[in-house]
Amino acid sequence: MTLELIIVPCLKDNYAWLIHEEATDTTAVVDVPEVAPILEALRTHGWRLSHILITHHHADHIGGVEALHEMTGARVIGAAQDAARLPPLTAPVAPGDRFPLGMQTVEVIDAPGHTIGHIAYYMAEAGLLFSGDSLMSWGCGRLFEGTPAQMFGTLARLSALPPETRVCSGHEYTEANGRFALSLEPGNPALLARMERIRALRAQGEPTLPVTLAEELQTNPFLRADDGLRRALGLPEGASALEIFTEARARKDSF
Repeated sequence: MTLELIIVPCLKDNYAWLIHEEATDTTAVVDVPEVAPILEALRTHGWRLSHILITHHHADHIGGVEALHEMTGARVIGAAQDAARLPPLTAPVAPGDRFPLGMQTVEVIDAPGHTIGHIAYYMAEAGLLFSGDSLMSWGCGRLFEGTPAQMFGTLARLSALPPETRVCSGHEYTEANGRFALSLEPGNPALLARMERIRALRAQGEPTLPVTLAEELQTNPFLRADDGLRRALGLPEGASALEIFTEARARKDSF
């Protein structure tokens, strides 16, 4: 089963994701910050939109959903628990649900922290995770509504996916997130090597996503509750993984 994955830059630094399966003429978009770039991508490829998947209620992820639905008739899928803050849903879903997308199966994963009702979408056959503003490239979303414990639990769930999973998050924040990671561990060779690659991509105007979960596990400070990071944060021996995460997230907020 062959899928095409297209990244669509929107607004200032958002990404929408188009997924197309030719065999079933199925095309989905994950999050709709604005309509025009997505319509242009659909026209360029000659695709008919069939599904709109929403990760969370923030305006820079749902701003174009209603208009795009009216233009295309695509099914609108989002979290039932957050339906009051989302555009009208034609298919409310809950964590643990699975639904078909062409010949693929999409699993809904609970992903609170950035917002309470945030969900992520995982396609096991294709090895794709659409994580919105939960797990991000080299970072994680700011805790606007949730607690550190909620985001820590979210990242633990997402980290347990196969390491070859490609993470498709909602923003081009990689370089900025990397600067924070390097502020904690300026001599870490894995971080330095990643930053060199990221800056080369951005210098060419290329996106830094998707990224493998394996690379995130190696370099993302919010997924690394190890002794090296604990020492970098100045925390005592015996500090829990949650305490390490909470301190790192608090420092990122004021970085």
